[in-house]
Amino acid sequence: MRGPHNIWRLVRTGATLERTGAMTLVLDAFDAPPSLRLAARALGWPFKWLGYKGDESQPPATRALSALGPAYIKFGQVLSTRPDVVGDELAAQLSVLQDKLPPFSREVAIATIKKELEIDVDDVFSSFSEPVAAASIAQVHRATLRQTGGDVAVKVLRPGIERAFRKDVDAFYLAARLIDMLHPAARRLRPLEVIKHFEGVVLGELDLRMETSSSAEFAANTERDEGFRVPRSEWFLSSRRVMTLDWAEGIPANDIPAIEAAGHDRKALGERVLTLFLRHALRDGFFHADMHQGNLKIARNGDVIALDFGIMGRLDEYTRRVYAEILFGFIRKDYRRVAEVHFEAGYVPADRDVDEFARALRAVGEPIFGMDATHISMGRLLNYLFEVTERFGMETRTELILLQRTMVVVEGVSRSLHPQINIWSVAQPIVEDYIKENIGPKALIRDMTRTARVLSRFGPKLPHLAEAALMRESEPRNAKLPPLWPLLALSGWAGAVSAALIILVASSF
Repeated sequence: MRGPHNIWRLVRTGATLERTGAMTLVLDAFDAPPSLRLAARALGWPFKWLGYKGDESQPPATRALSALGPAYIKFGQVLSTRPDVVGDELAAQLSVLQDKLPPFSREVAIATIKKELEIDVDDVFSSFSEPVAAASIAQVHRATLRQTGGDVAVKVLRPGIERAFRKDVDAFYLAARLIDMLHPAARRLRPLEVIKHFEGVVLGELDLRMETSSSAEFAANTERDEGFRVPRSEWFLSSRRVMTLDWAEGIPANDIPAIEAAGHDRKALGERVLTLFLRHALRDGFFHADMHQGNLKIARNGDVIALDFGIMGRLDEYTRRVYAEILFGFIRKDYRRVAEVHFEAGYVPADRDVDEFARALRAVGEPIFGMDATHISMGRLLNYLFEVTERFGMETRTELILLQRTMVVVEGVSRSLHPQINIWSVAQPIVEDYIKENIGPKALIRDMTRTARVLSRFGPKLPHLAEAALMRESEPRNAKLPPLWPLLALSGWAGAVSAALIILVASSF
């Protein structure tokens, strides 16, 4: 959807920022250079009268993004948890963005269901309510299945929302390219990669089949987690624009008076929310990445019920180990090890001084750990950590954006339930258990076993691979092919060690 409309959308964006008074705040937050300020003003000031007025009762940034629509609201929510990028003042304003819009009619929802599922709604549901919740992308109705009598939640996408999001995301790409061109120093933040990541998240939310799949996978991973529940998916009543789940009855996690009146242990609930998030992120590498109070309910028996699986985070095994080691190092105040992990993972350029980096990390950790335990904040630690790593040349890790965002949100939920929660004492056993299972001799044996298993699949091809490698080795040196003897030797060594480990493990049973 490249075209002139992108420029027009940026002009409208600049005009709205000017009209709402948010332009200066945004430019200061990003420490924009004169060239970028000039370009932004050129897009905004002359066309100020074209900008949306917004709700004058809101702070400038919140007012502007709310007026600009769903994609801007979503993007603002992502940036709200990155004060290291946008500054504390702007992050504070963005944190109050509400993902709520006026509902569309029940009749439109029914027509969408009928078209998507190719069913007569009255034949499937004995009742179908007016909207019970309306967000920027979709809204939810409560319905009763005619065949079983069970209550379900039916989520339906807004009409035309896919096209509206694609137009705005396309304009975001243009803005990122302009920033790259006019402010080279901002490349460390990888604006294009951030937008690409954001696009992937949003496109996932716009296909409810993906959300249905995510809910099913999340339910399978967590079915044995005590005190936690994920509503069951109704696959045959779900499609690209419709999703159906079992209805979850419970108290919203932000209704503290009702939670107290029901007799729930707020301390246990606060600790459980944090524990569950860390376990899902580290154990499964698949976690709920929009775990705010509006997406959590407390069941009558005290179980935490998760809702809305449009934004899920996924971490590969190596990243999980790095994240666990960094947290574990801070818990033990082993700043040297935290520094080494950053270098080993390639997060900090190899030409920097590891001892100097460890000293900077100590300056991050000690003031926080010197506070009263109930005021220690993992979110504050992450913010300070990014300030330090920026000085040492660490680039934005887009795969960690959702993890960072969710960690701050989950901490806020836990503190709202139990203000005196000691974040580190709750996190320590989860992290230690993961370290024991995944870093050390036990993990090495498991890794080598997997390596041997992979190598064994290439058994029939090994003679051909070896012959091809020898032929390449015999070619003239100017063929620009690297020598493969070291690679063959390494592969052979790895295979031999893996085989030996498998024999040792097998003989122990």
